[in-house]
Amino acid sequence: MLTIARLTIGEAARRRVLWVLVILAAIAVSLTAWGVSSLVSSARDNGVTELDLKFAVSQVLIFIAFMFGFVLVMTAAFFGSPAIATDLENGIAQAMLARPLSRGSYLLGRWLGLAVVIVGYAVVSGFLAIGVVGIVSGYLPPDPILPVAYLAGQALVLLALTVLLSTLLPPIAGGAIAVVAYGLAWMAGVLGKVGLVIGATTLVGVSDASRLLLPTDALWQGVVFGLEPSFVINAAEGQFVARASPFFAASGPPPVIVAWSVVWVVAVLALAVVQLRRREL
Repeated sequence: MLTIARLTIGEAARRRVLWVLVILAAIAVSLTAWGVSSLVSSARDNGVTELDLKFAVSQVLIFIAFMFGFVLVMTAAFFGSPAIATDLENGIAQAMLARPLSRGSYLLGRWLGLAVVIVGYAVVSGFLAIGVVGIVSGYLPPDPILPVAYLAGQALVLLALTVLLSTLLPPIAGGAIAVVAYGLAWMAGVLGKVGLVIGATTLVGVSDASRLLLPTDALWQGVVFGLEPSFVINAAEGQFVARASPFFAASGPPPVIVAWSVVWVVAVLALAVVQLRRREL
């Protein structure tokens, strides 16, 4: 399994798409530094208080995290959807599995290698963006590790789903389904927050069910919570607009949801192994 993981990491490094993503991340961080620096300079010239400035920078950072989270999800879909399907189509899997290599080790090695690449990309890009914003604005999130960890968790959840779909469907179909599922889960989470504020129990129930089926939105709440200063959370108490916003979280996901996300990934990978074992090569 570790050998397959190492080979997968090398294969990912040779793909142009990975280096394109790295270059785009560097450009995005540079533009973020310039934009936040301009915002801070203009705000201070106009007499904006430091408290208001800290609030503005925190909201910009949350929006950046949202965009970066979507990039991570797309990366997981691009890498995960062809992980097994392409090898099955071009005969590589048949050649590899003819050796003393179990299908389970092959699939888990593929997932592990891609997980290392995606988590590494998330950690480096995430901390770089947070650090750059901190340098140019003086604002750092309460716990910088928390949002980066939850962003990486989102990507790992979707990577597990795309690997499962890769044992069932062609690459394009599997990647498209995974990305759409992520979007639907996020929309269900937004509706659930609105439903909680207005007392619509049906919407809340749908949101809770979607988090069990695909826990990415629950992890997104952890990203938001980790980037918000405490005074924003205190000021938003009782405010309808703030509590219903997908870019506000009064608390992170409960430990039971975090544990469920881990169990979910393990269960989906186990299902993927079972499906690959049943599939004729």
